[in-house]
Amino acid sequence: MFGYFCLLSVLLIALVDVVFYIIVSNSLANGAHRRVVSAGNDIAAQIAFIDNPKLLKASFLRYREEGIEAYVFSADGEIILPEAGEISENRREELISKLADVKPGEKITYISNGFVSFSARVEFAGEKGMLLVCCPLTIVRQTVTTMQYYLLLVSAVALLLALLLSYKFSQKLTRGIKTTSDTAVKLAQGDFSVEFVNADYRELAQLSDTLNYVRDEVKKSRDFQREILANVTHDLKTPLTMIKAYASMVQEISGDNPEKRNRHLQVIIDETDRLTGLVNDVLSVSKVNSNITEINAKVFNLTEFLYGIINKFGYLKEDGYNLMVDIEPNRYTRADEEKIGQVIYNLLGNAVSYTGADKTVFVSLKSSLDGKRIKLSVRDTGDGISEEELPHIWERYYRTEENHCRPVKGTGLGLNIVKVILENHAFDFGVESKKGEGSTFWVDFPSVPADPRENGERE
Repeated sequence: MFGYFCLLSVLLIALVDVVFYIIVSNSLANGAHRRVVSAGNDIAAQIAFIDNPKLLKASFLRYREEGIEAYVFSADGEIILPEAGEISENRREELISKLADVKPGEKITYISNGFVSFSARVEFAGEKGMLLVCCPLTIVRQTVTTMQYYLLLVSAVALLLALLLSYKFSQKLTRGIKTTSDTAVKLAQGDFSVEFVNADYRELAQLSDTLNYVRDEVKKSRDFQREILANVTHDLKTPLTMIKAYASMVQEISGDNPEKRNRHLQVIIDETDRLTGLVNDVLSVSKVNSNITEINAKVFNLTEFLYGIINKFGYLKEDGYNLMVDIEPNRYTRADEEKIGQVIYNLLGNAVSYTGADKTVFVSLKSSLDGKRIKLSVRDTGDGISEEELPHIWERYYRTEENHCRPVKGTGLGLNIVKVILENHAFDFGVESKKGEGSTFWVDFPSVPADPRENGERE
């Protein structure tokens, strides 16, 4: 990068030098041309109105101090003004040779042998002659050379400063990139304590923020992998151990005793069901989080669908659980029926797990006042959820510190499945809870007519 900066600096300074040299050379040459023309016109006007040779000579000498030479030649080529003998013979012959090209009433300007010259026909003291005004380009060239020398000097200083600044700038820029790169290598090696910090440049600062976000997400993913491995391993280990133990008991102890055999076999069946539920929950949360399954929405009777799921929990009555329902009849919604079934099943199962000593769960399905929404509420009578825990209850494998009342514990995936499914449907949902007063989980469904055609849909 430093090499590129150096090359860019050299090219820019060289370009400036060339352009400046061309502009200055042309400007000085044009300036000399304008001065000669102005002096020639001025002297020609003086010759036309002044007959005194001394006054004219003074004017000629004044221009000579400015580096401009002026002469008046007679028709036969002799110098009339300022005085003969003030110019070399070769120079005089060269000037006279140019005068032959000047026509009466014409003024010409030309460059020859290092001079810018102005020629015109004039009449002095009744005698026709030729005016020649010239300025040597030597002065212009010396000026250009001097300016070029100073320009090179300034360019050298500018180049030195540019190289120094380029070095500092490249070091500062590459230092930030190198720091970010080294930090990224540590992150790739599994060090999640690294921090990407770079405030020197906005783009690098944005990159650092992005990498910090990636670090956090990767860490969450790694922690989740460890968590799911630990939880699934633990949840699988216990039922497998019990299945093996009770199978051995059936084989060795209770095989000939129908009562014991049935009791032991029922434990095996329960533990098998628990394993099946765990596997199904893991598969469900994997699908909904990876968007493997799509939303297949259709219109269905939410009231009948809810009653069907509640009936599946009828077996809990044997353990003293009560499901109190307040459900409006014939309420229709449009959603993915299978996935909404998962939502309702998980909400009911969660309420049963955490309800109070009265083992009562309240389920209601009510339409809003405007008739556009249907609100499903599932309330338990347990100890409730603290404000600190409320933001975390939708996370995978999160359980509150309270003890479950239901004999069979859940997998900790139910509410996360609920969250993902409802977010994919864009349905409003939430929870209301206070310590000691239980919790109420709710979902807002869109209310639609029973006939899809009344809602602008086609079968």
